[in-house]
Amino acid sequence: MSDSSAAHIEGAVDYSTKIPNNVGLVNDARVLKALEQWHPGYIDWWNAMGPEGFQTSEVYLRTAVSIDPKGWAQFGYVKMPEYRWGVLLAPRDESRLVNFGASKGEKAWQDVPGEHRASLRRLVVIQGDTEPASVEQQRHLGATAPSLYDMRNLFQINVEEGRHLWAMVYLLHKYFGRDGREEADGLLQRRSGNPDKPRMLGAFNEATPDWLSLFMFTFFTDRDGKMQLESLAQSGFDPMSRTCRFMLTEEAHHMFVGETGVMRVLERTCEAMKTAGIEDPYDISKVRALGVIDLPTIQKKANLHFSLSLDLFGSEVSTNAANFYNAGLKGRYMETKIDDDHLLTSATYHVLKFVDGQIKTVAEPALTALNMRLRDDYVKDCQGGVNRWNKAIEKYGVKFQITLPSVAFHRHIGEFQRIHASPDGRLLSETEWVKHKDSWIPSPEDGEFVASLMLPCWERGKYAHWISPPRVGIDGKPGDFEYVNIDQA
Repeated sequence: MSDSSAAHIEGAVDYSTKIPNNVGLVNDARVLKALEQWHPGYIDWWNAMGPEGFQTSEVYLRTAVSIDPKGWAQFGYVKMPEYRWGVLLAPRDESRLVNFGASKGEKAWQDVPGEHRASLRRLVVIQGDTEPASVEQQRHLGATAPSLYDMRNLFQINVEEGRHLWAMVYLLHKYFGRDGREEADGLLQRRSGNPDKPRMLGAFNEATPDWLSLFMFTFFTDRDGKMQLESLAQSGFDPMSRTCRFMLTEEAHHMFVGETGVMRVLERTCEAMKTAGIEDPYDISKVRALGVIDLPTIQKKANLHFSLSLDLFGSEVSTNAANFYNAGLKGRYMETKIDDDHLLTSATYHVLKFVDGQIKTVAEPALTALNMRLRDDYVKDCQGGVNRWNKAIEKYGVKFQITLPSVAFHRHIGEFQRIHASPDGRLLSETEWVKHKDSWIPSPEDGEFVASLMLPCWERGKYAHWISPPRVGIDGKPGDFEYVNIDQA
């Protein structure tokens, strides 16, 4: 079947243009030309800021070939700069309505309402900026990959974050004219951690120095991405909704890498402790002597990445969030499954706030508390994964549990940014915080120890000493499959 004929099959992706798509770019000369002009700059960015040292390696990657939930991807070897990044939207529902806010009950918008243009553009740009940022944060990790399996998973995440960037760039070019083109160019100009041109959100300017950090990032921070995408998938602007719905299909793998990655680190540590007869998980020097990561350090990493990810939700009380909702631009998590009027004009929601020197629960208007509600949904989602980690620890008979710290702990945005709190939510003085912080978030010494374990293990079927093998391979492949054919030239 030719590429052009495949484009006429419902759900198929048209590969007849430079930009694979299912949005009819072959018949939209203006947008196709704009994206083709953007493409060289993207490739330049990828070669400069994508995975360092592996651009000529053959990687066993999945590529979207359809939007059919049962058969949307195919697997095969590809060099990352030659990956077919494309523009993919979930199927259009002709009967879809705006499901919340002042326009509730109207037909979903196929074009940008003029009065919401600036707000929608802002939402698209913020989401778009996170995608290349994470690629930049992770670009050095291939060199210390603990296995070819893990290396391939990293690169799969990277190319899909690149595709998610394309998804947002398409919206900018298609619906926002000159402003959109300028914003799309800006997405390639900012750099994670650059003091002059940083990425827009704080967590995406943090370093990802090691693989445990990567696993925590993909568990916690990509889960924030899931919550934000779910909220944007509710949007009355239908192209935004359809874009985010398909992005969620790919995002699930990123969180899988995080949850199972941490799980495998925990299991390897517990296994080593049991073999060595070490019962006290806080006997850190003895555990580290085994060449594995001690459980208290894993807890510190969780504390750090959870708190950084909480900041991504913004202020607990936000008029911007209220305005986005009232305008029908960004809904709540699983909006259509919530049993209320979807207007929230008289509803309230309980918010944790810092009041008169204490952390208190205060009833706030539900409209302005939307960030808090989304964050609460996020915390519940995180807790499910943490519970599964703890079951694994319990299986080895080790008396230790990973816990999520208080939402007041180590915050830089919102109600608790000007206070210090312990992981269990106790208020602290500056002196107490400085005295104890190395017990709660990774110290330089912790970082040095974890870094000392980050030695590459690239032999087929082998895994670094500090992490267990996965239970199953990718795409049904055996454990010794060559997921990455590393170019030695």
